[in-house]
Amino acid sequence: MGGRSAEREISLISGKAVLGALQAAGVDAHAFDPAERDIVEIRAYDRAFVVLHGRGGEDGTIQGALETLGVPYTGSGVMASALCLDKWRTKLVWQSCGVPTPRHVLLDASSDAAGLRDTLGLPLVIKPVHEGSTIGLTKVQRIEDIPAAVALARRHDDLVLAEEFVAGQELTVAILGDEALPLVRIEAPQGNYDYQNKYFTDDTKYFCPAGIDAAMERRIQSDALTAFRVLGCRGWGRADAILRSDGSYSFLEMNTVPGMTGHSLVPMAARQKGIDFPALVLRILSSTLGRGGAP
Repeated sequence: MGGRSAEREISLISGKAVLGALQAAGVDAHAFDPAERDIVEIRAYDRAFVVLHGRGGEDGTIQGALETLGVPYTGSGVMASALCLDKWRTKLVWQSCGVPTPRHVLLDASSDAAGLRDTLGLPLVIKPVHEGSTIGLTKVQRIEDIPAAVALARRHDDLVLAEEFVAGQELTVAILGDEALPLVRIEAPQGNYDYQNKYFTDDTKYFCPAGIDAAMERRIQSDALTAFRVLGCRGWGRADAILRSDGSYSFLEMNTVPGMTGHSLVPMAARQKGIDFPALVLRILSSTLGRGGAP
């Protein structure tokens, strides 16, 4: 938990919740913050429950260190972790496998505002490729606001993605092992599901059951599992999607270390399935049993 990424604050909150649940279940669990301790010290432990969000924890870095040290860990391995934190390359894999995802453009020196408007339309979304929790993300309504949005994203990442804005119902699909859990539908204030509305307000509304057609939910769950598997993910994760009014949908990204805070979505979906928070963390931890590092 913790780490050095822009999501450190959220990781500490998630980590505290997971640690409390493990200890309450009788697990001899301890906090380990790689920003404050030498990672080699983790060899004193039997296994690691990874709740490091963002760079250093969700990009294959900690996973590679744990494999080198021979410590089994929760969640996806090096390749899948690195791939999923890279929103652009995630989309390339999904496109090649027929997983629906919004149209996008990776920005370079030749990119210009008018070209983005003509290609993707307005509004559009500008985001850093390697950040989560909507950090550095801007929904752009006017062409004259594109340069400022790109500049903001570049403060967080050298790689910046422009993506068509997809209007519709915001959904998330939690995945636990080989199962897609019930969908959660999100209604954020003014449709703005940003960092503040994700973690620090009670204004965002969550619906689980999501209240959509049952057959549609099964289709989205099935495609979410496909999206998870083609990226090489394992253990647990969360796919974010938008359902349009015409019944089509697109997957936005795959999270390999989802939040575990009081506002987080995987615990909500698990509860709907009859899995309370302590049971959820034990299920995730149990995926490390019999695993000696890399699969």
